[in-house]
Amino acid sequence: MSGNTFGTLFAVTNFGESHGPAIGCVIDGCPPGLALTEADIQHDLDRRRPGTSKFVTQRNEPDTVEILSGVYEGLTTGTPICLLIRNTDQRSKDYGDILQTFRPGHADYAYFQKYGLRDPRGGGRSSARLTAPMVAAGAVAKKWLCAKFGTTFHGCMTQIGDIAIPFESWDHVPDNPFFAPVADVSALADYMEALRKGHDSCGARLRITARNMPVGLGQPLFDKLDATIAYAMMGINAVKGVEIGAGFASVAQRGTTHGDSLSPEGFRSNNAGGVLGGISTGQDLEVSIAIKPTSSILAPRESINLQGETIEVMTKGRHDPCVGIRATPIAEAMLALVVIEHALQHRAQCGDVQPSLAPIAAAAPSAS
Repeated sequence: MSGNTFGTLFAVTNFGESHGPAIGCVIDGCPPGLALTEADIQHDLDRRRPGTSKFVTQRNEPDTVEILSGVYEGLTTGTPICLLIRNTDQRSKDYGDILQTFRPGHADYAYFQKYGLRDPRGGGRSSARLTAPMVAAGAVAKKWLCAKFGTTFHGCMTQIGDIAIPFESWDHVPDNPFFAPVADVSALADYMEALRKGHDSCGARLRITARNMPVGLGQPLFDKLDATIAYAMMGINAVKGVEIGAGFASVAQRGTTHGDSLSPEGFRSNNAGGVLGGISTGQDLEVSIAIKPTSSILAPRESINLQGETIEVMTKGRHDPCVGIRATPIAEAMLALVVIEHALQHRAQCGDVQPSLAPIAAAAPSAS
């Protein structure tokens, strides 16, 4: 099976299965000399891990990361970094009933048609559990980018199901299990409780932003920064839509308002989402993603078995009623992996040269 590596200069190869002994990744291309410990990575893994609230799957995985190589005396050596996360709370028996069937909305049918076999335990290789190694790799990328440019990454939930979540402050995001930028999440909790009791699920919309972006990352044709962002976000399980900047709202805008005017102090707006012509402008990167409803629900649905016969499927086990709840650190990680890849490409092609107008672009006002 191919397609398990993301990036070229900062290449992350993901390995493992949902119910195997361990999952992890190998990072090839991390610059040497970066101070790195497990604690630098563990924080983001703890934000993503299951079992942290009643609104997510109750699979209780500590997701403790181990650095097996690539670090000596606390510094990266430039050699491949192997990160290992052991699986400790598998309940494979929950999936015994679906070995001969295909769950609606899951990868089961397409996976079997492609490979002729599949691991039904928790989705095997197509499980969202495999996002944990990407969060770990993203934490390494975040630390390098912050040390090099001061770039930081932030994400929040802006909609869950049909409930739009207004933006109040980034300060609220770490204080609730929804990654919501609001002080009061009682309505969200009630909504999720009703979904759970009804054996149903819902989707979500997330916002991810990168601040203190360097100018000039990306290429003007096929390796556009925003194209790579879309590619990375669509690689996250359950993502069905990606917007950069104003996104689909651009359809209703006029050219007189959509184009971000320039002044000596910076850009007047950020409808472009920090990217023009595939190249970063120094403004905040603004990305929004749409996540579909969780496919694993207790409500019975029609499907077929391996013999092509009509059956009724009811998915048992421990599942998130909204997979979008834990997706914020995943999306942040993937955005960081995109930025570090383009930063290393830029350094290889242009060295440390920065355009003379960089301070103007960097001073541009950003959305809250």
